[in-house]
Amino acid sequence: MKETPSIGMNRTGVQMSPFDIDDMTQASSSAATPSPAGDASAMAALRSSYINEADPLGTVPVPGTVKGMLKSGASMMTGHAPQLLLDKLGERLAFERTGARLYDALITKVAALEQEGTMTIPGERLLHIREEEVRHAAMVADAIRTLGGDPTSMTPCADVVGVESMGLLQVVTDARTSVAQSLHAILVAEMTDNHGWEGLITLAEAQNHDQMAADFRAALEAERSHLQQVETWFNEATLGSAAETEAGTSQPSVH
Repeated sequence: MKETPSIGMNRTGVQMSPFDIDDMTQASSSAATPSPAGDASAMAALRSSYINEADPLGTVPVPGTVKGMLKSGASMMTGHAPQLLLDKLGERLAFERTGARLYDALITKVAALEQEGTMTIPGERLLHIREEEVRHAAMVADAIRTLGGDPTSMTPCADVVGVESMGLLQVVTDARTSVAQSLHAILVAEMTDNHGWEGLITLAEAQNHDQMAADFRAALEAERSHLQQVETWFNEATLGSAAETEAGTSQPSVH
């Protein structure tokens, strides 16, 4: 896979138009009400007003069944906050679903580009990781049901990770990105995923859900394996292409 970027007519920097730099500088300095360099106090004040007036991002839904209401009530009576665990479970469920979509996109990209270079990522390994992400999502959905919650609801933290992961999906599904660039996005996702499972285990243990915590520890071990594998692939894709480029430029010309 061709991972080394090419040199072309990138016009995004000012050096590509040196004759216009002075005009641009003069135009900005002659503005009617110039702001001091680096002063964003007006923008901060405006944002603060919106922050102070805004409603919360969302709520954790009330259990929709009598059994769920009883479980939540019993948990609260023992001093726990079941809504916090349900919120983080919703977050994990949303992120695991995104993980499956990320690997779906990577599988497609690797298959499309495998004929263009020397690096090979085993399709069966990618599919195995993708299926583990799906199993983890199903496990979290079962945990939500165990607590009397609804896995189809969007909790506040689930909403947040949905927005966060949107950029990662855009990177991997962009037809222009390389496999190495796509692996970088998935590496970010896997590091976040590992941290999320660690926090979920702590919450489950604190609320005396021992079996749930044990299931989550098994998922964390699998996710650590995913992280290690993706990191290896990413290093091979980036460092390998750099080594090939260096070797190509250092070879003597043959006349």
